[in-house]
Amino acid sequence: MKKRIVGIDVARALAVIGMIIVNFKVVFGQANPNWISTFASFFDGKAAATFVVLAGVGLALMTNSSIKNKNQDKLKKIRNRIIKRAMFLFLIGISYIAIWPADILHFYGVYMIFTVLLLTNNLRSILIVATILILTFPILLLFLNYEAGWDFSNLVYKDFWTIKGFVRNLFFNGFHPVIPWTSFMLFGYWLGRQDLNNNSLVKKICWISTIVFITIQVLSYATISILSEGNEKTVQDLTEVLGTNPMPPLPLYMFNGISVAFMIITICILVSRKWENSIIIEALNKTGQLALTFYVAHVIIGMGIVEVFGADKLGTYTITFSLIYALGFSLCCVFFAVVWRRYFSAGPLEWILRKITD
Repeated sequence: MKKRIVGIDVARALAVIGMIIVNFKVVFGQANPNWISTFASFFDGKAAATFVVLAGVGLALMTNSSIKNKNQDKLKKIRNRIIKRAMFLFLIGISYIAIWPADILHFYGVYMIFTVLLLTNNLRSILIVATILILTFPILLLFLNYEAGWDFSNLVYKDFWTIKGFVRNLFFNGFHPVIPWTSFMLFGYWLGRQDLNNNSLVKKICWISTIVFITIQVLSYATISILSEGNEKTVQDLTEVLGTNPMPPLPLYMFNGISVAFMIITICILVSRKWENSIIIEALNKTGQLALTFYVAHVIIGMGIVEVFGADKLGTYTITFSLIYALGFSLCCVFFAVVWRRYFSAGPLEWILRKITD
């Protein structure tokens, strides 16, 4: 059995922590913006994108051996396991969507089903399909109303529980729609099929993705600044089209998210390989192994605590409170992971997932 790549779990831990920061500031509030707001805004759309790309990497690592050896029996078993896990994650996400409308897990399950269909395709065709999905979204915007079903002032999707609304939300205008978000998982699957034990290749991917990320950021900012000519209203309008915000998920955001995810993952692989025995890397490694548990916990426990003691203040807290609470909760997750992994081989939800699907 190949040794687990520590950097993948470290990146997964950082992605979950980033999602905690983003979600807590959305739910609790971002009042009194300051430099902390700028720091926290970096994670918007990028943490979730990295989380999904990492899922694609994980699917590749599960299937690489059987695909390389053309072991059809083993591949069939793995396919069935992935489908079961996809259904499990979909049901978990749907089960608490009433209290957490921005859930990613039910979308995540559909991405997995889509990726399963392409497991044995050659890597070039997978990238082509992923790119087509990215380019399909702006075409859909020409024919469909992106704001349908939404009350953006409260981030409420009014007809979610109707068949038409649910399908529209899932595939087109939800928080993480299947078109084009499945591309994140497909690009992650491509990355996971590379030789991630080859440091020179990992460094090459890291440099290329970093250059692409910086180029997109600079081009986006410069284009908006030049075309807006300083008009704030024009800046807002142009940002929706030429910015890198996750809603709507236009191509610039998608390629930006892929590049930053590749950058974070490859940096984590390289750093973890060099300092594998450091306390921080070991702690983040264990945290990443409990990513599913912590994602659900940050909704049920993290948000639940604040709602119990101050439900009437939700949405009005300062950005400082939201960030400090997010970092404090994240530290608790790290501590829990370190202690838990001393006694158990998998996290609570991860253990249930394996029992049900293996």
